[in-house]
Amino acid sequence: MFTKLYLIALPVFFVIDMIWLGIVAKNFYRAQIGDLMKPDVNWIAAIVFYLIFIAGLVVFVISPAMEKGSWTHALLRGALFGLVCYATYDLTNLAVAKDWPLLVTIVDLAWGAILAASVSTITYFIADTIGS
Repeated sequence: MFTKLYLIALPVFFVIDMIWLGIVAKNFYRAQIGDLMKPDVNWIAAIVFYLIFIAGLVVFVISPAMEKGSWTHALLRGALFGLVCYATYDLTNLAVAKDWPLLVTIVDLAWGAILAASVSTITYFIADTIGS
């Protein structure tokens, strides 16, 4: 079941996060932390993050939600998982990085919760529909 859920969650995550990063929040991050950003994305690091994050969603959120037959479990636990993961990065930056903006931390914490909740819930419904 892990592989099936993972293969559903992967494109769902990628599409949602690319819309956020590439369209919705592109100018926000540039305005807030533009001086800290590299001119080119380190795609290997980004891909490794995506692969690990999605594995965590499947193991800790989506699989248990499927076992319980509860989309609300996927939604709520997904939101918590996303909040915790994004807090690890953003609150660490806020604690130790010079000039790290509080606004970026707040937006990222909200985005992590929304992203993970969305991916978990959508994956749950797709898997339930196709009979995982």
